[in-house]
Amino acid sequence: MQRNPEVELMDDPEQALAYARADFSEPHNHFVALFREHFADPRPCDRVLDLGCGPGDICRRFARSFPDCHIHAVDASEAMLALARAESGALEGRIDYILAYLPDTKLPRQSYDILISNSLLHHLNDPATLWRSVVEYGRPGSLVFVMDLLRPDSRAHAEQLLKTYAAEEAEILQKDFFNSLLAAYQPDEVRLQLQQQGIDQLEIEVVSDRHFTVSGRL
Repeated sequence: MQRNPEVELMDDPEQALAYARADFSEPHNHFVALFREHFADPRPCDRVLDLGCGPGDICRRFARSFPDCHIHAVDASEAMLALARAESGALEGRIDYILAYLPDTKLPRQSYDILISNSLLHHLNDPATLWRSVVEYGRPGSLVFVMDLLRPDSRAHAEQLLKTYAAEEAEILQKDFFNSLLAAYQPDEVRLQLQQQGIDQLEIEVVSDRHFTVSGRL
């Protein structure tokens, strides 16, 4: 099945709220668990960059799991960041939410020790935007961990995944999930993207029936 791109930004407040209210505990906990499997605990005071943080759920889970890290969390949707800031609570001093549209931005730090991203790649009109940001804000030895949706082989398969994982969600979220599946990439496409940016030492692994990861050191 060919990729069908979707809208790049989730900046509608209703859409952002539906996304923030959805139960992503299983894949988001899996994200943190897989990071731990791939890498030893980060050193104290490691600086983390979260590219495409959305409403910040993974930021908060990551911050709780690695209490010595400080996170710069970037998103281009003000609606998403407003929800993220509202939920920061006791983590407010450890997560800085930054409104920025990649790649046309400059972040507070020139480089980061750890670069993470969840479900940003399939939203991008140009997938190189993510990998160029990884190269620009990483440094030799930086840890990279990206998780994203895996495009199904057919619309019928996408519809089955929708029934399995989003049947109880709001209608707007069901539509977003289905469109995101159609807009997602497959591993061979991602491998080419990495090769074009000179970071094909990163490893691609299918980790569920709807997710893959890209991980390694720069």
